[in-house]
Amino acid sequence: MIHFVLLIVCAVAIYLSCEWFVNAVEWLGERLNVGKMAVGTILAAFGTALPESVVTLVAVTTGATDEAKDIGVGAAMGGPLALSTIAYGVTGAMLMLKRRRERIAAGPGATPAGARNEEALGSAADMKRLAKDQKWFLPIFAVKVALGLVAFAFKPVLGLLFFAAYAVYFWREIRGGDDDEDEGPDLEPLKFQPKAASPSTWAVAAQTALTLVVIFFASQLFVKQLDAIGPMLGLSAAVTALLLSPVATELPEIMNAVIWVRQGKTQLALANISGAMMIQATVPSGLGLLFTRWDFDAALLWSGLITMAAIVYLLMTMRGHRLTPARLTVAAGFYVVFALGLIPILA
Repeated sequence: MIHFVLLIVCAVAIYLSCEWFVNAVEWLGERLNVGKMAVGTILAAFGTALPESVVTLVAVTTGATDEAKDIGVGAAMGGPLALSTIAYGVTGAMLMLKRRRERIAAGPGATPAGARNEEALGSAADMKRLAKDQKWFLPIFAVKVALGLVAFAFKPVLGLLFFAAYAVYFWREIRGGDDDEDEGPDLEPLKFQPKAASPSTWAVAAQTALTLVVIFFASQLFVKQLDAIGPMLGLSAAVTALLLSPVATELPEIMNAVIWVRQGKTQLALANISGAMMIQATVPSGLGLLFTRWDFDAALLWSGLITMAAIVYLLMTMRGHRLTPARLTVAAGFYVVFALGLIPILA
């Protein structure tokens, strides 16, 4: 029973911390004078993904056995899978609910909910930039999957190329800030200084750092409770690790997206997910290549194929500005396909 209670407590702690984190990171973006898209793709994504990368670093560098080090490989594959399916799917579902509430609030003469949910997300420029992120992600991810299927002497050195790829992406996002379009309301008052029209830089930095610490420890405790609950529900350790742990690990990114959708900042919600995917495709992968065998089994290969299929689907819907909340929600279905495909693999 205690595990279920702690699971709920951790989930609430993560949500509340993310509420404060997105508030702080928007002010941080204003202080650093970066564009709104970069707030999501770089600052928010880097902040929530950095603790996960630290866990991967510890796993691959201090693991006593190859099996222990392979935990880091699983994390490098599970993160992008959860983000490209569950995170986008949850965001789409939240957008559908938000539009439905807006229709109800608008009264009987408003546009029907079904029609509203078929309206494309954002502007054509927003979708073009989001599609560009996915086009960056897809070839990098395909290369890292391919490297898991071959073995050669200098493979570890290629890990450095993944760090370089993220550095180029980072530079591109920061430099592209001038192209951003305004979205949503002005910045909300900083939680640490709610009465200040322009909070101090130290307060912005302190709120950002403190919320990240809480998110990190609450996320780790959440994953541990999930690992304990899995066997209680009759799930094997392998199923828990492959199906539930990746979703739990990416919970902060999912919470950030939910909060930004609720605040009417869809652009930031989608940018946060795409930015987190780029980090997960490069930094943990680079660490895995440097310090592990980077040798994929059937389950890891299956996760890679499903991730790439989900991204191809999203790119197809983004083409011609056709991405709607309903179509975004469909991305979660790829995770169901992944789960069904694991049955014969783990049998």
